[in-house]
Amino acid sequence: MSKPTESRKTAPPKLVIITGLSGSGMSSAMKAFEDLHYFCVDNLPLTMLQTFARLLLPNEEEVTAIEKAALVINIRERHFLADFPDELQKLKRKKLEPFVVFFEASDEALQRRFSETRRPHPADRGRGLLAAIRSESKALKKVRPLADLIIDTSEHNVHTLRQLLVEKFSSSANGTPFRVQIVSFGHKFGNPRDLDLMFDVRHLPNPFFVSSLKDLGGDDPKIVQFLREHKEVEETVERFADLLKYLLPFYKQEGKAYLSVGIGCTGGRHRSVMVANRLAELLKESKFDVSVSHRDMNN
Repeated sequence: MSKPTESRKTAPPKLVIITGLSGSGMSSAMKAFEDLHYFCVDNLPLTMLQTFARLLLPNEEEVTAIEKAALVINIRERHFLADFPDELQKLKRKKLEPFVVFFEASDEALQRRFSETRRPHPADRGRGLLAAIRSESKALKKVRPLADLIIDTSEHNVHTLRQLLVEKFSSSANGTPFRVQIVSFGHKFGNPRDLDLMFDVRHLPNPFFVSSLKDLGGDDPKIVQFLREHKEVEETVERFADLLKYLLPFYKQEGKAYLSVGIGCTGGRHRSVMVANRLAELLKESKFDVSVSHRDMNN
Protein backbone atom coordinates (compact mmCIF):
# COMPACT_ATOMS: atom_id res chain seq x y z
CA MET A 1 0.00 0.00 0.00
CA SER A 2 1.33 3.42 -0.95
CA LYS A 3 2.24 6.01 1.63
CA PRO A 4 -0.33 8.81 1.82
CA THR A 5 1.05 11.94 0.23
CA GLU A 6 -0.17 15.51 0.22
CA SER A 7 -0.49 17.52 -2.98
CA ARG A 8 2.95 18.87 -3.83
CA LYS A 9 2.97 22.69 -3.77
CA THR A 10 6.57 23.27 -2.73
CA ALA A 11 9.57 23.49 -5.02
CA PRO A 12 10.47 20.13 -6.63
CA PRO A 13 13.37 18.21 -5.04
CA LYS A 14 16.88 18.75 -6.37
CA LEU A 15 17.69 15.04 -6.29
CA VAL A 16 15.19 12.26 -6.98
CA ILE A 17 16.34 8.66 -6.59
CA ILE A 18 14.15 6.12 -8.37
CA THR A 19 14.21 2.51 -7.28
CA GLY A 20 11.87 -0.44 -6.93
CA LEU A 21 10.84 -3.71 -8.54
CA SER A 22 12.05 -4.64 -12.01
CA GLY A 23 9.26 -4.04 -14.53
CA SER A 24 7.40 -1.58 -12.31
CA GLY A 25 7.92 1.46 -14.57
CA MET A 26 11.27 2.98 -13.60
CA SER A 27 12.34 3.53 -17.23
CA SER A 28 9.00 5.17 -18.05
CA ALA A 29 9.42 7.38 -15.00
CA MET A 30 12.77 8.61 -16.30
CA LYS A 31 11.11 9.91 -19.47
CA ALA A 32 8.67 11.93 -17.37
CA PHE A 33 11.52 13.48 -15.39
CA GLU A 34 13.33 14.31 -18.64
CA ASP A 35 10.21 16.24 -19.71
CA LEU A 36 10.42 18.09 -16.40
CA HIS A 37 13.99 19.12 -17.29
CA TYR A 38 15.73 16.91 -14.76
CA PHE A 39 19.22 15.68 -15.59
CA CYS A 40 18.56 11.93 -15.77
CA VAL A 41 20.88 8.95 -15.33
CA ASP A 42 19.65 5.38 -15.67
CA ASN A 43 21.28 2.61 -13.62
CA LEU A 44 23.88 4.80 -11.92
CA PRO A 45 26.37 2.64 -9.96
CA LEU A 46 25.83 3.19 -6.27
CA THR A 47 29.57 3.68 -5.83
CA MET A 48 29.28 6.77 -8.06
CA LEU A 49 26.44 8.39 -6.14
CA GLN A 50 28.54 10.61 -3.86
CA THR A 51 30.73 11.71 -6.77
CA PHE A 52 27.65 12.61 -8.81
CA ALA A 53 26.16 14.47 -5.84
CA ARG A 54 28.98 17.03 -6.01
CA LEU A 55 27.47 18.31 -9.26
CA LEU A 56 24.36 19.35 -7.32
CA LEU A 57 26.27 21.24 -4.65
CA PRO A 58 27.17 24.92 -5.11
CA ASN A 59 30.80 25.81 -5.72
CA GLU A 60 32.68 28.82 -4.35
CA GLU A 61 30.72 31.08 -6.68
CA GLU A 62 27.41 29.60 -5.43
CA VAL A 63 26.82 27.96 -8.82
CA THR A 64 25.77 24.34 -9.35
CA ALA A 65 26.71 22.28 -12.40
CA ILE A 66 23.29 20.60 -12.37
CA GLU A 67 20.14 22.22 -11.01
CA LYS A 68 18.15 19.02 -10.44
CA ALA A 69 18.66 15.35 -11.20
CA ALA A 70 16.74 12.07 -11.27
CA LEU A 71 18.68 8.81 -10.90
CA VAL A 72 17.62 5.19 -11.27
CA ILE A 73 19.50 2.98 -8.82
CA ASN A 74 18.15 -0.53 -8.35
CA ILE A 75 18.90 -4.10 -7.37
CA ARG A 76 20.97 -4.70 -10.51
CA GLU A 77 23.68 -2.70 -8.71
CA ARG A 78 25.82 -5.24 -6.82
CA HIS A 79 26.19 -3.20 -3.63
CA PHE A 80 22.65 -1.83 -3.62
CA LEU A 81 20.99 -3.82 -0.84
CA ALA A 82 23.89 -3.56 1.59
CA ASP A 83 25.00 0.02 0.99
CA PHE A 84 21.93 2.01 -0.13
CA PRO A 85 20.78 3.13 3.38
CA ASP A 86 24.28 4.40 4.26
CA GLU A 87 24.60 6.23 0.94
CA LEU A 88 21.31 8.04 1.60
CA GLN A 89 22.57 9.18 5.00
CA LYS A 90 25.76 10.54 3.42
CA LEU A 91 23.66 12.62 1.04
CA LYS A 92 21.55 13.97 3.87
CA ARG A 93 24.68 15.00 5.77
CA LYS A 94 25.57 17.05 2.69
CA LYS A 95 22.12 18.66 3.00
CA LEU A 96 21.00 17.37 -0.38
CA GLU A 97 17.83 15.77 1.02
CA PRO A 98 17.33 13.06 -1.64
CA PHE A 99 13.70 12.26 -2.46
CA VAL A 100 13.32 8.49 -2.93
CA VAL A 101 10.52 7.12 -5.11
CA PHE A 102 9.89 3.38 -4.87
CA PHE A 103 7.98 1.73 -7.74
CA GLU A 104 6.14 -1.54 -7.32
CA ALA A 105 3.35 -3.54 -8.95
CA SER A 106 1.37 -6.69 -8.33
CA ASP A 107 2.86 -10.07 -9.19
CA GLU A 108 0.24 -10.45 -11.93
CA ALA A 109 1.07 -7.09 -13.52
CA LEU A 110 4.81 -7.77 -13.46
CA GLN A 111 4.33 -11.24 -14.93
CA ARG A 112 2.26 -9.78 -17.75
CA ARG A 113 4.81 -7.06 -18.53
CA PHE A 114 7.77 -9.44 -18.65
CA SER A 115 5.79 -11.89 -20.75
CA GLU A 116 4.80 -9.16 -23.22
CA THR A 117 8.32 -7.79 -23.60
CA ARG A 118 9.97 -11.24 -23.46
CA ARG A 119 12.78 -9.78 -21.38
CA PRO A 120 14.44 -11.93 -18.71
CA HIS A 121 13.90 -10.92 -15.11
CA PRO A 122 17.23 -9.93 -13.49
CA ALA A 123 16.53 -12.17 -10.49
CA ASP A 124 15.66 -15.24 -12.55
CA ARG A 125 17.87 -18.14 -11.50
CA GLY A 126 16.10 -20.78 -13.50
CA ARG A 127 13.14 -21.20 -11.15
CA GLY A 128 10.67 -19.31 -13.31
CA LEU A 129 9.37 -15.76 -13.63
CA LEU A 130 7.01 -15.71 -10.65
CA ALA A 131 9.72 -17.03 -8.31
CA ALA A 132 12.08 -14.31 -9.58
CA ILE A 133 9.50 -11.57 -8.97
CA ARG A 134 8.81 -12.76 -5.44
CA SER A 135 12.50 -13.17 -4.67
CA GLU A 136 13.24 -9.60 -5.70
CA SER A 137 10.23 -8.26 -3.78
CA LYS A 138 11.44 -10.02 -0.63
CA ALA A 139 14.98 -8.70 -1.08
CA LEU A 140 13.71 -5.11 -1.38
CA LYS A 141 11.57 -5.17 1.78
CA LYS A 142 14.31 -3.32 3.69
CA VAL A 143 14.61 -0.66 0.99
CA ARG A 144 10.89 0.07 0.58
CA PRO A 145 10.46 1.85 3.97
CA LEU A 146 13.21 4.32 3.01
CA ALA A 147 11.04 5.77 0.25
CA ASP A 148 9.43 9.20 0.49
CA LEU A 149 6.84 8.13 -2.07
CA ILE A 150 5.68 4.62 -3.03
CA ILE A 151 3.85 4.23 -6.33
CA ASP A 152 1.96 1.07 -7.27
CA THR A 153 1.87 1.00 -11.07
CA SER A 154 -0.33 -2.09 -11.43
CA GLU A 155 -3.20 -0.08 -12.92
CA HIS A 156 -1.07 2.51 -14.71
CA ASN A 157 0.00 2.69 -18.35
CA VAL A 158 2.91 4.83 -19.57
CA HIS A 159 0.60 7.82 -20.12
CA THR A 160 -1.15 7.82 -16.76
CA LEU A 161 2.13 7.21 -14.94
CA ARG A 162 3.74 10.15 -16.70
CA GLN A 163 0.76 12.36 -15.85
CA LEU A 164 0.99 11.36 -12.19
CA LEU A 165 4.71 12.17 -11.98
CA VAL A 166 4.36 15.46 -13.83
CA GLU A 167 1.61 16.56 -11.45
CA LYS A 168 3.66 15.63 -8.38
CA PHE A 169 7.06 16.94 -9.43
CA SER A 170 6.31 19.90 -11.66
CA SER A 171 7.15 23.32 -10.25
CA SER A 172 3.96 24.69 -11.81
CA ALA A 173 0.35 23.74 -11.36
CA ASN A 174 0.00 22.95 -15.06
CA GLY A 175 2.82 20.43 -15.23
CA THR A 176 5.29 20.21 -18.06
CA PRO A 177 4.94 22.77 -20.88
CA PHE A 178 2.86 21.76 -23.90
CA ARG A 179 3.99 23.49 -27.07
CA VAL A 180 2.34 23.71 -30.47
CA GLN A 181 4.23 24.48 -33.65
CA ILE A 182 2.30 25.49 -36.75
CA VAL A 183 4.13 25.01 -40.04
CA SER A 184 2.93 26.48 -43.33
CA PHE A 185 4.10 24.72 -46.49
CA GLY A 186 3.45 24.15 -50.17
CA HIS A 187 2.23 20.74 -51.28
CA LYS A 188 4.23 20.97 -54.51
CA PHE A 189 7.42 20.92 -52.43
CA GLY A 190 6.32 17.87 -50.45
CA ASN A 191 4.77 17.54 -47.03
CA PRO A 192 6.91 18.27 -43.94
CA ARG A 193 8.02 15.25 -41.97
CA ASP A 194 6.76 14.39 -38.49
CA LEU A 195 3.50 16.36 -38.62
CA ASP A 196 0.95 15.28 -36.04
CA LEU A 197 -1.95 17.02 -37.78
CA MET A 198 -2.31 18.52 -41.25
CA PHE A 199 -4.91 20.88 -42.75
CA ASP A 200 -5.27 21.63 -46.46
CA VAL A 201 -6.35 25.16 -47.47
CA ARG A 202 -6.24 24.81 -51.26
CA HIS A 203 -10.01 25.33 -51.31
CA LEU A 204 -9.56 29.03 -50.41
CA PRO A 205 -9.24 31.89 -52.96
CA ASN A 206 -5.70 32.04 -54.31
CA PRO A 207 -3.88 35.43 -54.38
CA PHE A 208 -1.42 33.91 -56.87
CA PHE A 209 -3.91 34.67 -59.63
CA VAL A 210 -4.12 38.38 -58.74
CA SER A 211 -1.26 40.10 -60.54
CA SER A 212 -0.74 42.79 -57.88
CA LEU A 213 -0.55 40.14 -55.12
CA LYS A 214 1.28 37.29 -56.81
CA ASP A 215 4.78 38.25 -55.65
CA LEU A 216 3.86 39.16 -52.07
CA GLY A 217 4.18 36.87 -49.06
CA GLY A 218 1.25 35.61 -47.07
CA ASP A 219 2.16 37.86 -44.13
CA ASP A 220 1.83 41.01 -46.23
CA PRO A 221 -1.13 43.18 -45.14
CA LYS A 222 -2.45 43.25 -48.73
CA ILE A 223 -2.59 39.43 -48.83
CA VAL A 224 -4.22 39.32 -45.40
CA GLN A 225 -6.82 41.87 -46.43
CA PHE A 226 -7.57 40.07 -49.71
CA LEU A 227 -8.13 36.75 -47.97
CA ARG A 228 -10.16 38.12 -45.07
CA GLU A 229 -12.55 39.76 -47.52
CA HIS A 230 -13.73 36.22 -48.34
CA LYS A 231 -15.95 34.92 -45.54
CA GLU A 232 -14.93 31.29 -46.15
CA VAL A 233 -11.37 32.13 -45.11
CA GLU A 234 -12.23 33.34 -41.62
CA GLU A 235 -14.80 30.56 -41.20
CA THR A 236 -12.18 27.97 -42.16
CA VAL A 237 -9.68 29.38 -39.69
CA GLU A 238 -12.23 29.51 -36.87
CA ARG A 239 -13.32 25.93 -37.50
CA PHE A 240 -9.68 24.78 -37.46
CA ALA A 241 -9.14 26.72 -34.23
CA ASP A 242 -12.23 25.25 -32.58
CA LEU A 243 -11.11 21.74 -33.50
CA LEU A 244 -7.60 22.31 -32.12
CA LYS A 245 -8.89 23.89 -28.91
CA TYR A 246 -10.89 20.71 -28.42
CA LEU A 247 -8.09 18.28 -29.34
CA LEU A 248 -4.99 19.84 -27.77
CA PRO A 249 -5.90 19.11 -24.14
CA PHE A 250 -6.31 15.44 -25.04
CA TYR A 251 -2.87 15.32 -26.65
CA LYS A 252 -1.38 16.88 -23.52
CA GLN A 253 -3.27 14.42 -21.34
CA GLU A 254 -1.78 11.53 -23.34
CA GLY A 255 1.71 12.75 -22.53
CA LYS A 256 2.75 14.75 -25.58
CA ALA A 257 4.89 17.77 -24.77
CA TYR A 258 5.05 18.97 -28.38
CA LEU A 259 2.56 18.93 -31.27
CA SER A 260 3.25 19.89 -34.87
CA VAL A 261 0.40 21.15 -37.07
CA GLY A 262 0.84 21.60 -40.82
CA ILE A 263 -1.13 24.08 -42.96
CA GLY A 264 -0.68 23.40 -46.67
CA CYS A 265 -1.60 25.21 -49.86
CA THR A 266 -0.24 24.77 -53.37
CA GLY A 267 2.98 26.80 -53.19
CA GLY A 268 3.21 27.67 -49.50
CA ARG A 269 3.52 31.43 -50.13
CA HIS A 270 0.06 32.91 -49.57
CA ARG A 271 -2.94 31.03 -48.16
CA SER A 272 -1.13 28.64 -45.84
CA VAL A 273 1.00 31.47 -44.42
CA MET A 274 -1.97 33.72 -43.68
CA VAL A 275 -4.01 30.87 -42.19
CA ALA A 276 -1.10 29.66 -40.03
CA ASN A 277 -0.54 33.15 -38.63
CA ARG A 278 -4.23 33.72 -37.93
CA LEU A 279 -4.64 30.28 -36.38
CA ALA A 280 -1.70 30.95 -34.07
CA GLU A 281 -3.31 34.23 -32.95
CA LEU A 282 -6.54 32.48 -32.01
CA LEU A 283 -4.76 29.70 -30.10
CA LYS A 284 -2.60 32.20 -28.21
CA GLU A 285 -5.78 34.01 -27.16
CA SER A 286 -6.78 30.70 -25.55
CA LYS A 287 -3.43 30.59 -23.69
CA PHE A 288 -1.75 27.88 -25.77
CA ASP A 289 2.03 28.07 -26.24
CA VAL A 290 2.29 28.43 -30.04
CA SER A 291 5.10 29.11 -32.50
CA VAL A 292 4.85 29.51 -36.29
CA SER A 293 7.28 28.79 -39.11
CA HIS A 294 6.82 29.26 -42.86
CA ARG A 295 8.79 26.64 -44.76
CA ASP A 296 8.11 27.71 -48.35
CA MET A 297 7.07 31.37 -48.21
CA ASN A 298 10.27 32.52 -49.92
CA ASN A 299 10.38 29.81 -52.60
